[in-house]
Amino acid sequence: MHKVFISYHHDNDQDYKERLDTINNRYDVFIDRSVDTGDISDDLDDQTIREKIRDEYLSDSSVTILLVGTETKNRKHIDWEIYSSMIDGRINKKSGILVVNLPSTGSTDYTAAHQSEKPAVYPECQDWTSIDERTEYERRYPYVPARIIDNLLKNEAKVSVTPWYKFRDPDNLRFLINTAYEDRQRCEYDLSRPMRRRNS
Repeated sequence: MHKVFISYHHDNDQDYKERLDTINNRYDVFIDRSVDTGDISDDLDDQTIREKIRDEYLSDSSVTILLVGTETKNRKHIDWEIYSSMIDGRINKKSGILVVNLPSTGSTDYTAAHQSEKPAVYPECQDWTSIDERTEYERRYPYVPARIIDNLLKNEAKVSVTPWYKFRDPDNLRFLINTAYEDRQRCEYDLSRPMRRRNS
């Protein structure tokens, strides 16, 4: 099993984090290394919180799952977690990234970035479309953070996006985590966007 960090908006999407925990507890899909509510004091300054997440949680994981709800893209801590997942640093090594659109987003579109992902997870789709315009990604994924859109536009980044309903089959979750893990070292992420300084 791979060590997974789950990035999500704790106030809005805790229920889906708990549902993911339930799937994991039942089927032993991954080792959870994410931050739970109360793990890090809200009284700490932003820089200390960012360093604790990076050095104590992300450094011990190899795949990041981003749960996307309607406020996810506006949260500074989520942007820091994505950025830290993409950096290949001394302490924190680069992770594979899997984006999951929650039902609240209304998005059922998907992006398959890894070899063999299409037939394994989306056998019902026979007609695939290549996207190379930011506006089209933003239309399909209106709540996905801008940093993720940057990397969907870069073929070498290998970021997949899937709708939540695909996890009705835990084998899909296991497959997507494994492919993100296997491709993580080959990912060339776009880190050019400055880190978000405030929530909006």
